[in-house]
Amino acid sequence: MNVKYILTDYLEHAMSKAAYDKLDDGTFSGRIPPCKGVIAFGNTLRECEASLRSTLEDWLFLGLKLGHILPVIAGIDLNKEPVREPVDTL
Repeated sequence: MNVKYILTDYLEHAMSKAAYDKLDDGTFSGRIPPCKGVIAFGNTLRECEASLRSTLEDWLFLGLKLGHILPVIAGIDLNKEPVREPVDTL
C-alpha cells in the first residue's frame, strides 16, 4: 500500500465506510461505524456528507491531540509512535 498523505488517505478510507439514512422528515443522517461518535445530519445527502466529513476531521484531530486509540482503517494505523530521524540524515 503506497500512502502518500496519511491523514488524507485515512479520511478518504473512513468516508468510504460511511452509512447514510433518509429520515422520516426527509433529511439525512450519516455515520461512520468504525469511528464511534462520528455522526452528522443534513437537509440533503450532499450536505450531510459534507457535515460528516467535517465531524470526522474534528474527531480525528481531537483524538490525535488527546492520544485516543483510533481505529485502524485500510491498514492505516495512526496509533503508532512516529519514528524520528536525526536531522543530519537530511
